[in-house]
Amino acid sequence: METSHILILLLIGYIVFTIDQKQDNFPVPTVLVLIGIGLSFIPFFSSVEVTGNMIYHLFLPALLFTSAYQLPADGLKKNAGIISFLGVFGIMFTVAALGVSIYLLSGPFIPLSLLESLIIAAILTPTDPVSVVSIIKKSVGSEKIADVVEGESLINDGTSIVIFTTLAGMLADSRAFSIGTFLGEFLLVSIGGAGLGILFGWLMGKVVNVTHDRKYQVMLSIILAYGTFNITEYIGASGVLAAVFAGVMLSFKYESSEREEHFRESLDGFWEIAEASILSLLFLLIGIESAEFLIFDGWIFVIIIFILSMVIRYILVAGTTQAFPKWRHEINQKEAALIAWAGLKGTMSVFLILTLYSQNTGDLDMIISLSFAAVLISLVVQSLGVKPLSKKIVK
Repeated sequence: METSHILILLLIGYIVFTIDQKQDNFPVPTVLVLIGIGLSFIPFFSSVEVTGNMIYHLFLPALLFTSAYQLPADGLKKNAGIISFLGVFGIMFTVAALGVSIYLLSGPFIPLSLLESLIIAAILTPTDPVSVVSIIKKSVGSEKIADVVEGESLINDGTSIVIFTTLAGMLADSRAFSIGTFLGEFLLVSIGGAGLGILFGWLMGKVVNVTHDRKYQVMLSIILAYGTFNITEYIGASGVLAAVFAGVMLSFKYESSEREEHFRESLDGFWEIAEASILSLLFLLIGIESAEFLIFDGWIFVIIIFILSMVIRYILVAGTTQAFPKWRHEINQKEAALIAWAGLKGTMSVFLILTLYSQNTGDLDMIISLSFAAVLISLVVQSLGVKPLSKKIVK
């Protein structure tokens, strides 16, 4: 991708984000993705290529870290139970239930093996609320639902990549699915990532007390975000969870510091611009990259997959909140429906698709097309539906 491509895409993204500031609840991800699909038909953008490695090592660390450190520490503490449950056990349930459902219903449309169905489910399970969180806050007027949606998305990104990597490895090596192998790899990678993230975040909190210069604090945060991610990945643990927990630890540090406003003002000025820039590029590139995979004969099955994913997610969220007395009193059925709907697909799902594409031998084209199409439907339908659903919840 050339510099001219980057500058033009950034300009388009900044214009869309400017419109978002002027028109309340503007569906930024949807608009950017659709613009990206349109750009794919322009010869100038034919050489633009986005890889899984680019998304994983360039875009994800900053997005994860920013969301984590900006997540209110109080909200995280209050909702830690349900966030952890949905982000870990919930995603396992969803992959299993959605994968088996896709497998059982695929016959009349596009016959898939159980392992292929589970891989599609793993791709579609991580959530990416992006701008819908701000819509929920404005429409519902409660931080609780937004905190649960955003907190869950941060945790399930790490869970989903471990599940996907295990399943994709089995497919590449022609191995049968093994629960024992999966659980062993999951525990090692996830606990290691979370532990290193907490350690690096704690060290960063100590170092911040040494310097009072805002420029150095911003520089240290960049090192924390990308350094934690890459060091953890190099060791073999989850860089995603490491970046998330490093940001969470920094958020806790801010809460206990008398200079909290000073710290947040320094970092927000930089990371809010960086986040908008990355999101502009990312969603436009998603549209450009996905266009070639969207011309295929499986759209009816894609719609079925999307509906299945929404039904299973609602069953998970509603069932979870009703099964435990404490959560039942905090989140009612309508709020559970909003949490389920707000879990749209995005960055992590696209990374997983592109990772699979990099291993593509020609036999995986249908899986990639089904997954890309389902992500696109999720981005468009769910982001457009958040505002009216939120207002209905309020009533």
